[in-house]
Order: sequence, then C-alpha cells, then structure tokens
Amino acid sequence: MKQLAILLPNRATASSSLILTIEVIERANEYFIERGKGAVFKTTLIGDAKENIVKHGSFSMHQDRSFDEVMKTDMIIVPSLGDNIETSLKQNKRMIDWVKSQYKEGSEVASLCTGAFILASAGLLNGKQCSTHWRTAEVFKRLYPEVNLTIEKIITEEHGVYTSGGAIFSMNLILHIIEKYYDRETAIYCAKISGVDLDRNNQSDFIIFSGQKNHKDDEIKKAQLFIEKNIGNKIIVEELSAKVSIDRRTFDRRFKKATGNSPFEYMQRIKVEAAKKSFESTRKNVNEVMYDVGYSDLKAFRNIFKKITGLSPLEYRNKYNKESVVS
Repeated sequence: MKQLAILLPNRATASSSLILTIEVIERANEYFIERGKGAVFKTTLIGDAKENIVKHGSFSMHQDRSFDEVMKTDMIIVPSLGDNIETSLKQNKRMIDWVKSQYKEGSEVASLCTGAFILASAGLLNGKQCSTHWRTAEVFKRLYPEVNLTIEKIITEEHGVYTSGGAIFSMNLILHIIEKYYDRETAIYCAKISGVDLDRNNQSDFIIFSGQKNHKDDEIKKAQLFIEKNIGNKIIVEELSAKVSIDRRTFDRRFKKATGNSPFEYMQRIKVEAAKKSFESTRKNVNEVMYDVGYSDLKAFRNIFKKITGLSPLEYRNKYNKESVVS
C-alpha cells in the first residue's frame, strides 16, 4: 500500500477540496476492495506540530503526524492556502522545506488550487507548467516568473509534480491520480459519486479578466484605461503609444512587463471579457455582440473568443445565459 500524505497548513481554514480529497480517496479504496483488490493509498494528515488543528466552521481536523515523524512517503497532496497567500507562505516555511526534501527522495507531489504556491516556493515548478486558481494568477506570476503558468489548464503533470486549477477543479486532479494508481473504472465511479466531469481539461471559460493594474507604471495604466474605455473602437498600437508619449518598441516592452500581455493581447482579452458579460446578461445575438466589441469579421471573432475561453461565442452564450435564444 502506498503512503499518501495530505498536508495541513499552519493557521489554515479547511477547504472543501481538502475534505473532498479525503472522502474520494476513501471511496476509491472501498470500491477497489469491493472488487476484490486491495486499498491503494493509506492516508495520513501531516502538519508542523501535533497540536495543529484545521477548522472549518464547527468542523475541525487534527493532524496524525508532524513532519519530524514522517521519514518517507510516496505521494504528497498540498491543499489550498486560502486568501492571504503571502502570509500563508511565511507561516509554512517548514512545510515548504519538507516538501522539497521529500520530492528529492522520490515522492510525487500534487497541489490543489493555490497549494501550487507551496510547490513553487520549494522550487519544484521551475521550468514546468503549472495551474492554480485563475484569481491568483497575477500574484503567482510576480512571485514566480520562472514558472510556466498555464492558467487555462485544469491539470498539469510533469516529472512527478501535479497541479490543479481552482476550487472544485482540484477534484479533477484527484480523479486523475485515482485513474493512474487504481484504474479508469474506479475513477469513473468516484466521478459519478462526486458529481465531477472526469474528462474536463480546461477552466478558461471560468476566468474573469479584469486587467493587471498592480504595477507602478503610470503611463501603461493610462494606456490600459484608454483600451478599456474604447472597447468598440479599433485601436492602433502606434497611436496608443504616442498618446502616452512612449516610442513603440519601449511601449511594447513596458506594457508586457507591467501586465503580462502584449498591447494587442490585452486588447483582445478586454474585448472578449466585454463580450462574455454581454452574452451573460443580454439577449443580443453573436453578431450584435461582435460589433459592440469592435470586431467585424465573424471568423476572427469566433477564433479569438474560443482561444481565450475554450468555447465558441454561441456555446458560451447558450451555456451562461439560460434565457437566450439560439441564433
């Protein structure tokens, strides 16, 4: 039987993904035993000290062992850290060091949602793809520029390091691990019990793009605001850079550094976000929304919309606006 260590961060609030992880692994073991096979994972809750308690309302979880008591484990699961990421990282330095040392000894490591920050702090994601909750993408990019953040993905797996998208998408990673170490039948069973789409692999349509303004480049902020106030107009980058008195090459470099996007990519993201909101809240058809956000070529609009959201404009409209009529 493989040893599975589920970590309990210091001063954390139990997340639903942590509780569901324990429940789903138990279901997988029970189902495997019912089919005449043995349990695959033995789960142990591990934290910094024996008195570590993770609370969730009236519900609480006590760790089974401390880091000092566990010399070797086969797999580690790091849960979500909650909202205050940078404070959580400071409070869990021992966890970061322990995860790093266990990985060097051959353990596989998986993070749920913002647990990816622990893996990145341990240096396990350098040069690798990684996913996490889309809401924390800006902070993640700032702290770990050497990591290839692929925020649209629900699951990544490279060299024994796994990461997952946000919130309930953590369950897709757990099901992926179950399929890998149990079998497909067990994963399907657990997916049905949990009400999770087993084969979903993209969270793009859930991402809300608000524009990255957590930087100190005032000229670039002015350019961002101009783009956002002129969604329906065609904006030429050379004219935009002239508006803020920066030459084109310098403007492109500074814009990318400040926002993580090129000026053209930023315009596309802003236009698609406006289109998404229109599809969600109005009865406008695809052509009407397309013209509203400054596109005149339906094919080009459809392609860029699907590239960013993972859905065609019509699919998105039908999925998120229940009152819409198919057009």
